Amino acid sequence: MPVRLKLRDIAFFERPVQFARPFRFGAITINATPQLFVRAEIEVEGRGVAVGASAELLVPKWFDKRPELSPAQTVDGLRRSLEIARGLYLARTGFLTAFDLHASCIGAQVATCAKKNIPPLAAAYGPAEIDKAILDALLRAAETSFFDGMAGNIAGIDARLSPDLVGLDITTFLSGRVPLERVAIRHTVGLDDAVEGERGVADARENSGARYFKLKLSGDPAADAARLSRIGKELATLGHDYKVTLDANEQYADLAALQALMDRLDHDAALRPIATRLLYVEQPMPRDITRQTPLGALAAHGFIIDEADDSYDAFPAARALGYCGISSKSCKGLYKSIINATRAAKWSANGERFFVTGEDLTCQAGLAVQQDLALGAFLGVTHAERNGHHYVDGFGATPLAEAQAFAAADPDLYADTGQGIRLSIHDGDLLTGSLHATGFATSVHPDWSALLPLEQPRSLQEHLT
Repeated sequence: MPVRLKLRDIAFFERPVQFARPFRFGAITINATPQLFVRAEIEVEGRGVAVGASAELLVPKWFDKRPELSPAQTVDGLRRSLEIARGLYLARTGFLTAFDLHASCIGAQVATCAKKNIPPLAAAYGPAEIDKAILDALLRAAETSFFDGMAGNIAGIDARLSPDLVGLDITTFLSGRVPLERVAIRHTVGLDDAVEGERGVADARENSGARYFKLKLSGDPAADAARLSRIGKELATLGHDYKVTLDANEQYADLAALQALMDRLDHDAALRPIATRLLYVEQPMPRDITRQTPLGALAAHGFIIDEADDSYDAFPAARALGYCGISSKSCKGLYKSIINATRAAKWSANGERFFVTGEDLTCQAGLAVQQDLALGAFLGVTHAERNGHHYVDGFGATPLAEAQAFAAADPDLYADTGQGIRLSIHDGDLLTGSLHATGFATSVHPDWSALLPLEQPRSLQEHLT
C-alpha cells in the first residue's frame, strides 16, 4: 500500500570524478566530470523522520547536445534543473505519496526549464535524482527493501501521466515482479577504445568476461562498418558466444545514412559476426529527427530510443514510428522506467515484442550503480551496459573509509583487488543479493562531510570569460 510523506529538506553535493581513460561517444570525449549527490529528509506519516540519498554523474553533452553550448554549459543546465526541481518539490506541503510529489511537479519542471532554455531530457534530471533520494528515505522509514516496497507500490504509482494505461496495469505489473538474482554486464566499447591486442575488446582483463558488448557508432556508415568488422574478428576469438548492441548516440543524420549502415550489416560478409548477434540498435538519429521519421522497413532490424525518451509519451510515440524498445536509466526517471516496462509487458501480450533495456551512462560505484542495477533487476532487464567500473578507477576519489563501507555492506558487488575496491563481476554477471537491504538498494550513505556543496551554475557571461 502507498505510504504518505512530507518533504522537509533537499540538499545537493558533488565530488570530482577523474576518468581512468577517455570515453568518446558521439561528438564528445569525457576525461572528468563531477558526480552529484542528493540528500533528502522526509517525515513519513506515522513513522517519523528518515533521510535518503542518490547519486549520478553530471554528464556533459548528453542530456543537451546543442552544438552552440560548451560541455560546462550543459553541466550547468543540469545544476539548474536540480535547483528548479528542489524549489517545486519543497513548495508541496502536506502529506503526499512519493509519486504524488513527482507527478504534481514534473509538468511545471519541464515548463520552467523550457523558459530557461533547458530541454526536456535535462529538465527531467532534477526530479529523477530527487525522486531516488526520497524513495530511499521512504523505504528506510518503512523498513523494507526496494524490491518488496515497489512490488507493493509503496510509492503510489498510478496512470495519471500515462493515459494509455490504467492503474490496474501498473499494480499488476509491480506485484508480479520477481527480481533477477544476476544481471549480465554489457561491456561498452567507446569510439576511442582499443580494438585489437592488449586492452582490446577480446582481452578478458578488459572486458571482465562479458558475454554482451555495446559498440559505439560514429555516424559514418563506411567508417562504422570497417570498425565493426575489426571488432567482429576480435570477438570471434573469445571462446564463447556473445551478443552485441549498437549505439549511435544520435550521430546518424537521417534515415538514408542509417539505411546505408544497415545495408552493409545485411550484405557484407565481414560484418556477419556482428549482424548475426545483433540484439538492437540504440538511438541512431537525433532526437528531433527521430520524432518526425517513421522507420518503415528498417524497423525489422530492431531499434530503441534513448535520448529521445524525454517525456511520458515518448515510448508510445516511438512505437508508432516502428521502434520496439526504450532504455531504462535512473537518471531519466525511475517512475518513467516502470511505466515503460509496464507498457512493454502489456504490448507484448499480443505476440509482438517490446522491451526495456538497461543502459548506463552515469552510474559510478556505490549509490548510483546499486540503485540503477536494482531498478533493472526489478524490471527483469537481463543484461545492462555498465560503464562505471570500466572508465573510472574503482571508487575514484571516494574516501577509502566510504568505499570500504560499501564493500563491507555489499560483498557480492565489490572486491578489493589489491589496487583498490572495484566492482566484482562473476562470470560476466553482477549479483543482486545485497541490494535487498532496507532502503533503495543500499544500507550505506556517502560521507556527507567529505562532499562539496553543489557548485552554483555560472552565467553565460562567466562561461565566455
